[in-house]
Amino acid sequence: METAEIRRRWLAYFEARGHTVVPSASLIYDDPNLLFVNAGMVPFKPYFLGEQQPTWDRATSVQKCVRTGDIEEVGKTSRHGTFFQMNGNFSFGDYFKEGAIDFAWGLLTTSQADGGYGLDPELLWPTVFRDDDEAYALWRDRIGVPEARIVRRDEEDNYWSMGVPGPGGPSSEIFYDRGARYGADGGPAVDEDRFMEIWNLVFMQDELSAFRTKSDFDIRGPLPRRNIDTGMGLERMASVLQGKDNLYEIDEVYPVLAKAAEMTGRTYGAKSGHAATSSHPDDVHLRVVADHIRSSLMLIGDGVTPGNEGRGYVLRRMLRRAVRAMRLLGYRDHALPQLLPVSKDRMKASYPELETDFARISQIAYAEEDAFRRTLDAGTTILDTAVTKAKKQPSPQLSGDAAFQLHDTYGFPIDLTLEMAAEQGVQVDEAGFRFLMQEQRDRAKADAKAKKSGHADVGVWTELLSLGRTDWQAYEHLSVEASVVGLVRDGERQQELEPGATGQVVLDRTSFYAESGGQIADSGDIVTEQGVLKVLDVQRPVKGLVVHTVQVQDGPVRVGEQVQAKVDPDWRVAACQAHSGTHVIHAALRQVLGPSALQSGSYNKPGYLRLDFAWGSALSPETRSEIEEVANLAVRKDLPVSAQFMTLPEAREWGALALFGETYDEQVRVVQIGGPWSRELCGGTHVAHSSQVGALTLTGESSVGSGVRRVEAFVGMDALHYLAGERAMVAELSGLVKVQPAELPARISELLTRVKDAEREIAKLRQQQVLAGAGDLVAGAKDVFGVRYVGHDAGAASADEVRALVLQLRDQLGDATPAVVAVTGVSKDRPVVVVATNAQAREWGVRAGDLVKVAAGVLGGGGGGKPDLAQGGGSDAGKTGDALTRVEHTVGETVTAR
Repeated sequence: METAEIRRRWLAYFEARGHTVVPSASLIYDDPNLLFVNAGMVPFKPYFLGEQQPTWDRATSVQKCVRTGDIEEVGKTSRHGTFFQMNGNFSFGDYFKEGAIDFAWGLLTTSQADGGYGLDPELLWPTVFRDDDEAYALWRDRIGVPEARIVRRDEEDNYWSMGVPGPGGPSSEIFYDRGARYGADGGPAVDEDRFMEIWNLVFMQDELSAFRTKSDFDIRGPLPRRNIDTGMGLERMASVLQGKDNLYEIDEVYPVLAKAAEMTGRTYGAKSGHAATSSHPDDVHLRVVADHIRSSLMLIGDGVTPGNEGRGYVLRRMLRRAVRAMRLLGYRDHALPQLLPVSKDRMKASYPELETDFARISQIAYAEEDAFRRTLDAGTTILDTAVTKAKKQPSPQLSGDAAFQLHDTYGFPIDLTLEMAAEQGVQVDEAGFRFLMQEQRDRAKADAKAKKSGHADVGVWTELLSLGRTDWQAYEHLSVEASVVGLVRDGERQQELEPGATGQVVLDRTSFYAESGGQIADSGDIVTEQGVLKVLDVQRPVKGLVVHTVQVQDGPVRVGEQVQAKVDPDWRVAACQAHSGTHVIHAALRQVLGPSALQSGSYNKPGYLRLDFAWGSALSPETRSEIEEVANLAVRKDLPVSAQFMTLPEAREWGALALFGETYDEQVRVVQIGGPWSRELCGGTHVAHSSQVGALTLTGESSVGSGVRRVEAFVGMDALHYLAGERAMVAELSGLVKVQPAELPARISELLTRVKDAEREIAKLRQQQVLAGAGDLVAGAKDVFGVRYVGHDAGAASADEVRALVLQLRDQLGDATPAVVAVTGVSKDRPVVVVATNAQAREWGVRAGDLVKVAAGVLGGGGGGKPDLAQGGGSDAGKTGDALTRVEHTVGETVTAR
């Protein structure tokens, strides 16, 4: 049974039993504690935490998930993967243990002909929490599972929580016996390779008051409403129903693995056994490729782009690990153009948007592979330099610091460092590298913990939400009468905020727009009977609650007080212009460049906007001009701007674009400009007609990552001010060079040509001047223990001029006797030194590279080069004479030591 069919049967089974089918949320979820959705229940967290009330009592979903904590283990075992799909069914105060167990058993054991999965009941082993007699009895008495196959386990295995105070409860897991060839008999407590967990039923019944570890927590009491949260790994079920050893061999993953094996000439499985510990390195690499290609496809599909931090870094790491694995398998050419389409073809049955958006997805992925290949080339050069240096040591070894710098600064993988260093007979201090890597991980964990603790304490906001959701009227009004529901300062609830204080105000209703969707929060005031609160920021720390950060200018303000929330009307008008302008620019980009130029991020504030979009190369001036013209023509047409609410499936059917990184509710708001020309899901504020946007002027275009470009623009009066400034500058330049504005480019080009010609002539004259005294310098060469030595300070001279003089002096000294030339100069207050030796001097052991390091050390810098010619520099221009003296002494020491 194909994975897509397993998915379809799941949703159909639960929909037929009264569950609402909830579409998968994006992998990028609006949760400050998560990089990605990592469990099927994540989109339902607001319901379990009581922050929101669901509109249904039963729900089911197949949720896209990514877990990256064990990324290094991918491919080594049958259990570790990054992207996976979690089938879930949920009950919110409806059915509980009995219903959850009945549903699970029914779907698993019903025959395939009747719509189930058709598993043999004799091969299923349930586990229950140690003290959960109720669940134990249900499995034994209601379902009829023999006691010998019902296993009691402790908190580590069968008690679920979120890791913080909140809901929790015992769980019951269902394991499938894959047979004796996978391990020892005796149930999941004996061998979890043979006995594979396929379904986890969480009975959410307890309220945790403290959480110390997974097995050490306090239970305050029962939850007011008991819930069910279950999860069945789709890939694991596919491996069972398809008779495969692991998730890498199922129909959605294996074709990529097979293609990678074909490309590298390897035979998958030829040298491995069934046990995870008996996987051959070739098979591990092939699994890494298969997993990471699919994971990258899904992440880019949901709007992640490669970068150096956060989600972007995870994606970059996976793409590069896949390319690296192909390299370790002996494949050196571009790999992703052959592998990514294979993954797309297998995943599109469940996610058809991958095919329609593949031009954008592939563009980003291929650009990242190109960037990594350049990194490998650069890293190879740096590695070769480091290896050459290491070879000079008595025991050639590349330091842990050097290996770590290659990895951390240049993105050069450690296994390639090990491989390439070994080829040259040099060992790597791998222990030192691992130590530095662990230090970095520890710092990252500490940062993540600090970030999590900074965001996780939402208790004060949850308490205020329990008093009622904020009546948000930003679309309808600029000013509303309201009541102060709560005041917060430094994370603690207050009864009043005194004059001069900065804190947070929660109102029962507000007209202020809270920052979201790239649009910054409104500016304005909250007016009290006694004074004014200046609104500094507006956020939604939990869904349903709008929080105003204010500075009390006059006051105080007290809980329960009647106030007026007043948005600055000029600010709002300009904010609407910028946000509508963002939509106009986005539509113009897609019209000019094509549908693959999809927005991947935006930011707008009064007078300014920026928009990131998928594109692989810089835009030409002509293309930028065309985009700007299309946008301004749309503004001039006075297109109607409207917004309406509908379900997400209805919006997608209508052709509305869902923007990456956004989380959408069941009802979404679609903003359209000029009908289908611009139709996007958006919660922002907008103008009523496109003409109200005013002028749009593109001011910049740049790269912000592999396959992602950014355009910036001024909007409205800010655009006019920008153009006025440009016009004034043109007028000033025209006056300076005494031509009409239209003649300015030609005149500037002429002047630049004349300046360059003059610079070349000056450089030629200076070089002639520097070289003029070469004969006298040769005639005055010193004898240093048989070596003819010329040391000269050229004064104000560039590096090129110094180098030319050194080469001329060496040529004039000839090769009849050993000769060394050292010349210093100063350019832009920075000293430079160049040293050259002839063949006879090198035979005597005198090398330019060694001498220049000595001189550069005196100058407070460094240098290097070849034995015949080397260059260095420093920071102390006053020590050029000392540097030349030191070179002379070193020549003498070298010769006398022969």
